[in-house]
Amino acid sequence: MKIIISPAKSLDFETQPKVKEYTQPRFLEESEKLNKKLKTLSRKKLSELMNISDDLASLNYDRNQDWNIPFNPENSKQAIYSFTGEVFRGIDAMTIDENKVEVLQDKLRILSGLYGLLKPLDLIQPYRLEMGTKLKVGRKENLYQFWENSLAESLNAELKDNELLINLASTEYFKALPKKALKVPMITPVFKDFKNGQYKTIMTFAKKARGLMVRYIIDNDVETLEQLKGFDTEGYQYTEEMSSEQELVFTR
Repeated sequence: MKIIISPAKSLDFETQPKVKEYTQPRFLEESEKLNKKLKTLSRKKLSELMNISDDLASLNYDRNQDWNIPFNPENSKQAIYSFTGEVFRGIDAMTIDENKVEVLQDKLRILSGLYGLLKPLDLIQPYRLEMGTKLKVGRKENLYQFWENSLAESLNAELKDNELLINLASTEYFKALPKKALKVPMITPVFKDFKNGQYKTIMTFAKKARGLMVRYIIDNDVETLEQLKGFDTEGYQYTEEMSSEQELVFTR
């Protein structure tokens, strides 16, 4: 089983990671190309491109200028301990048993506008570059064109025939993995809460639920679809009548 999730805009580079082991991102050469482009953008241009405040533009201008390779534990931190936000609060990586970190490293992949496809223990430096950003690099009009099929090809190389691919990423990010380019079908869990007489997706809850499902898979050694349907953290339950072959709906 492989799981894909989105990154988070909020980052924590202050807290010490739980484990010392680390790996290097697969697409660092491409990341360097993107960073070279980002380095040329002024604070004003960053603010306009990313639709962010002057303060955030200034912070990310400095991040872009400071970004440099090679990555090491002194200037970088493992991705799973760097991203915060609802999905990562749901995963709560700091409380995952050290003997389970290897399972997490094997199963989880984090899509990223700058880094492409990350393993949990891949080192990263602070950045902000959402996949939907219309950053033109050479002849590529945006990041979807920049990454093209390379992320899907990288994932395919890791996927065994008939292995489950669980999509817990947002639409913005999983669009970077064209379905036709993947060698296995993508299963997408959907999380809905009952509110005002109907079940609906409430984004804050849904984001956390994605993280909770990652944690459930890791803690319970989930390998099959039937096991995945047993997800019941924080009151969610699989709802068959609302589900389809490629979309599993969980309600509460």
